[in-house]
Amino acid sequence: MSPFQSMTHATVYIVITIFVFLIAATRKSPFSIAGSFVQEIFSSRKYLIHFAALITILFFNKVEMWVENRIDYKADFTKSIYFIEGNFVSSIQHFFHQDTLTFVSSYFYVVVFPAVMIASIALYTYQKNFKLFYAICYALMFNYMIAIPFYLFFPVNEVWSFHPNVKLLILDVFPTFEQDYRPLSGLDNCFPSLHTSISVSMAVIAVKSRNTFWRIFVPCSSAFIIFTIFYLGIHWLSDMCAGVVLGVVAARVGLRISEGRLVLGEQALLKPLKNNEL
Repeated sequence: MSPFQSMTHATVYIVITIFVFLIAATRKSPFSIAGSFVQEIFSSRKYLIHFAALITILFFNKVEMWVENRIDYKADFTKSIYFIEGNFVSSIQHFFHQDTLTFVSSYFYVVVFPAVMIASIALYTYQKNFKLFYAICYALMFNYMIAIPFYLFFPVNEVWSFHPNVKLLILDVFPTFEQDYRPLSGLDNCFPSLHTSISVSMAVIAVKSRNTFWRIFVPCSSAFIIFTIFYLGIHWLSDMCAGVVLGVVAARVGLRISEGRLVLGEQALLKPLKNNEL
């Protein structure tokens, strides 16, 4: 029997994993942490606006797929990527292929990836480290704002759907993956890899956390998720490289905005102009 029978099963695993992460990071009840989140939602207008914006941006993939199905643009850059990269992903998959690793990789790809995002929000809220919470909001917005135009105008199909020697290994663990998970992300929404960019953004922001466990665990999980996108046969090397760059830039932009440094930087640039005018 496969561990993942549907997205319902996956959602249950995500909730359990979030609880485990929060207990490991705080040694507190996840319900008390959830209580602090609810309190902020109802007591802080700024927090509520940022959270609402965060939820909205996460649905942009659905909007992108709706737009993609309605525009007359049929470019496909997959063949060009394959010509450049050749058998890189195929070599990784065949070298490491092992049933236990397939299960662990699938778990990280489907469960740990969203669990880290949600647990990060809960943890920073509980610790009242709102600068990191706002940084996550801005970083996710930036990730999607940059990635979606590429999905629309630079479509690249996932490796397994093009390469004859690469298999979508996640189906061994999650047989209904294509039916249940595919509506969340198009087959040609490959470049850049959002699994990579968002994981890297979470890692860069987590390093700023006061929580020792989180500072170590999130970057480690990010590194393993990057491995899973190759091992499971989903992303190309170029997707990963673009995702790393996007993730680092998005996190730095998010941190600068949340700390007010980006605004100060803009003022510093404008000051010489004002002096020249005088």
